[in-house]
Amino acid sequence: MPDDPHAVVVRAKGDGIADDSAAIQQAIDSAANKGEGGLVFLPSGRYRITRSILIPLAVRVYGVGKTRPVFVLAPNTPGFQQGVANMVIFTGGDQYTVGKVPMPVPSAVPFKGDVRDANSATFYSALSNVDFDIGAGNPAAAAVRMHTAQHSNLSHIDFHTGSGLAGVYQVGNVAYDLRFFGGRYGILSEKTSPAWQFTLLDSHFEGQREAAIREHEAGLTLVNTEIRDTPVGIDIDRGYGDWLWGRDVRFENVSKAALVISNEDNVYTQVGFEGASARNVPTWARMRDSGKTLNGAGRNYRVDAFNYGLTLQDMGTPGRFAVDYKTSALPAAPAAAPAPALRSLPPSAQWANVRSFGARGDGKTDDTAAIQKAIDGNRVVYLPLGFYLVNDTIRLKPDTVLVGLHPGLTQLVLPNGAPAFQGVDGPKALLESARGGDAIVSGIGLATGEVNPRAVALLWRAGERSLVDDVRIQGGHGTRTADGNRNDPYKKDANFDTTAWWDRQYPSVWVTDGGGGTFSGIWTPSGYAQAGFYVSNTSTPGHVYELSAEHHVRAEIVLDGVKNWEFLAPQTEEEVRDGMDSVSLEIRNSSKLLFANYHAYRVTRSIKPAPAAVKITNSSDIRFRNVHVNGESGFATCDDNGCATYLRASKYPYENAIVDVTRNLQVREREFAVLDYSGRQAAAPAPSGQVEKLADGFYSIAGGAVDANGKLYFVDRHWRRIHGWSREQGLTVERDAPLDPVNLAIDRSGNLMVLSSYGPEATVYAFKPGTPATSITVIKPTPVMQRAGARVAVPVNFWQNGEFQDQIDPKTYEFTTLATMFKRDVALPKAREYVSPDGSLVLPAYRVLRQGSADHLGYRWSDTLDTHGFVSAPAGERVVFTNGSENRTFSGLMGAGGAITDLKQVADRGGESAAMGPDGKVYVANGQVFVYGADGKPSGRIDVPERPLQLLFGGPDRRTLFILTHHSLYAARVE
Repeated sequence: MPDDPHAVVVRAKGDGIADDSAAIQQAIDSAANKGEGGLVFLPSGRYRITRSILIPLAVRVYGVGKTRPVFVLAPNTPGFQQGVANMVIFTGGDQYTVGKVPMPVPSAVPFKGDVRDANSATFYSALSNVDFDIGAGNPAAAAVRMHTAQHSNLSHIDFHTGSGLAGVYQVGNVAYDLRFFGGRYGILSEKTSPAWQFTLLDSHFEGQREAAIREHEAGLTLVNTEIRDTPVGIDIDRGYGDWLWGRDVRFENVSKAALVISNEDNVYTQVGFEGASARNVPTWARMRDSGKTLNGAGRNYRVDAFNYGLTLQDMGTPGRFAVDYKTSALPAAPAAAPAPALRSLPPSAQWANVRSFGARGDGKTDDTAAIQKAIDGNRVVYLPLGFYLVNDTIRLKPDTVLVGLHPGLTQLVLPNGAPAFQGVDGPKALLESARGGDAIVSGIGLATGEVNPRAVALLWRAGERSLVDDVRIQGGHGTRTADGNRNDPYKKDANFDTTAWWDRQYPSVWVTDGGGGTFSGIWTPSGYAQAGFYVSNTSTPGHVYELSAEHHVRAEIVLDGVKNWEFLAPQTEEEVRDGMDSVSLEIRNSSKLLFANYHAYRVTRSIKPAPAAVKITNSSDIRFRNVHVNGESGFATCDDNGCATYLRASKYPYENAIVDVTRNLQVREREFAVLDYSGRQAAAPAPSGQVEKLADGFYSIAGGAVDANGKLYFVDRHWRRIHGWSREQGLTVERDAPLDPVNLAIDRSGNLMVLSSYGPEATVYAFKPGTPATSITVIKPTPVMQRAGARVAVPVNFWQNGEFQDQIDPKTYEFTTLATMFKRDVALPKAREYVSPDGSLVLPAYRVLRQGSADHLGYRWSDTLDTHGFVSAPAGERVVFTNGSENRTFSGLMGAGGAITDLKQVADRGGESAAMGPDGKVYVANGQVFVYGADGKPSGRIDVPERPLQLLFGGPDRRTLFILTHHSLYAARVE
């Protein structure tokens, strides 16, 4: 047990007989610290529990002692026989301050409506060095529910699940050195709560009854993991895909298939493996939908490469679904496991405590000399919980091991205005490694403040065997301070403007001058730095696992002059203010790189278009595997109408996945499995089809509608203008008023109905083009009723996914599919509608949910506000629309209240919008304009210089395809 005066020690019997639930929970609750978190030590023992142990956000529980402590579930413990029942549950805070628990945790024992699941704001939580033993007669038991976000982990745990359900049900962030024995499954999971990736390192599965891992959309990334003695290795649930990547994964005695892949020929199904091996595994992969199989190469074989999903041959070329399977027989059993991805820390008996050298960690005392003295005199140095103020660089020796156990509450803190870090000069590190060597830094936070322009939080020049693990760069959103408060990166008052210091420091993590090594579980969200993770001038191999780089003004991850690096499961996020102009990944003068399970995300609150997630300059030999560029998410909330889980999609994700600015090339596909970019492609392919630019210079246009004469009307929302365009008049301004117009629809008499984001429930008003600007009619919602011949306007694109809610059936253990949820949701009629002035058009009143301010200044979402436009039809006729979460286009029967039923897939792509053409073909905006025949098969493509957003047919004969992009209006003629 490390010496830490701020840690809480569990005082329970630990004899395996007495019920220790209450004592354990009391100790954990005492460390919660009103959401700020803390540290709990669980001594050796066997702790019998009878109900779910709840670990609050930012609380870390570590087993300590001569033997690893064990949580014991005795045979036939009441409450663990039906559904899913968790022994330990990570919980979260009231993320959106709704005051209620919208989605109580159904797997809590006993079930209570006030248990809030861990969510996308659950950081720092951990459980380490504690085993689980599930007795007979508990078929519903799952040891841990870990639905957390960044900087949380499970580590050094053996799960003896026996006849229970699973070792882990619902995953998040990082886990390593886990061993699963028995159980129906080792891991059973849906997507993580923030929809980031889940990375599993150095782990073992053995003896599961159905599958070692069963999951979907978890962004599963595996490194150095063994799966043996089970029917199925990894089973992706029916109706779902996943971003699944594995390296050095070993399968042995897997009777049915190493992999079961579902949701074939869909962009969200991206599966890749390198360096896998198999022994007595007859079938490598089985396709659930088609029944196709890929067999192994004999009793012992190696899989050098396996990729399944949308594959790009070149930049500028749309992808095609493909399988790449390279396998070869081995003369004998596969070689032994490689070295662990993460090195073990030295035994805690070797940890020299910095408090013994005079460090205080009170956020006031200058601890620079004390910490440096501890490092200079010892190989392994331990930082107990505390805020350690320093005023100069802390320098590591080549073999230093610097250890903390909570990166939120164990920080090296540089005060604002530290003299050595001021002025115009070269970078100066807060923490700096020696050149070469095998140093380790684990479990601490690094805070460089705001007003320290020379600061680098971590300057790393160590060698290939070095390790940086579980390190948080403080200074951005959610930063905890020594006085118990949190920093606000948007704070402005009479004394200090925080935003004035954004982008004024050197990179937070800077690996340079031949540095390399392994970087795992790094969270770097300080917008005061020029980048979150910066690598330059090195060819020493680097391995990066589950990097989270967020909220920087210019770039999140930058590589300049780099070779021989891999990034597995990197994730970036751009906020609405600090990240409006940022790129996710910038690569300059580099080669021999791998990016796998890469997620580039812009928040749904974004209000400005952004060209591309990845920017490449003068670089080559870059392999991209499993790329996910998105701008959608969900949140659970409550209002006067009750609680709901709401899913929304941003209109401003990155327009392209990748651009090469040296060669003027781009990748429009935002979801794909494979691109090998050589850097030698001379030019983009010749465009398909012809388009005419009609107008440009817009901020971002959408929400268009066409009147009876074929004239187009559309919205440039940023400038709150409603434009018109016709061949006779050209571009016109129809309205220029501060009324927040979003989407348009036109009734039979030519009245424009305008959906405005103004007001807590949004607003609908109408006007007739050509009338004075003072002429406006506000339309109030009324109950839905039958209106003969009236057209019903609904969104042309939806985003429907089951985030935040458990989708598992507690009786069958099957998951509700995306297709089922979508059909269910769009078939629900709305209770109220907005009726146009002449009664010929109705707009169903979709529920509007708010996040933030309760007045009209808060963020508001609904399906009708989120869509790029409307499509309409009378009840009983069919409309064409897309579902982004399935990436498919459907037709459906329109009904009263906007209910859409009898869905039929009409295209295997589904992007920003779709339109039915006068030629009977379906036109889909998905990077380019893809054309599908009545049989649902591709029949052509129209390439557009910018990414298409909304498609509408207009003109006098309805044969002009209007194509709205963010900045320009195009047209194509359809004969």
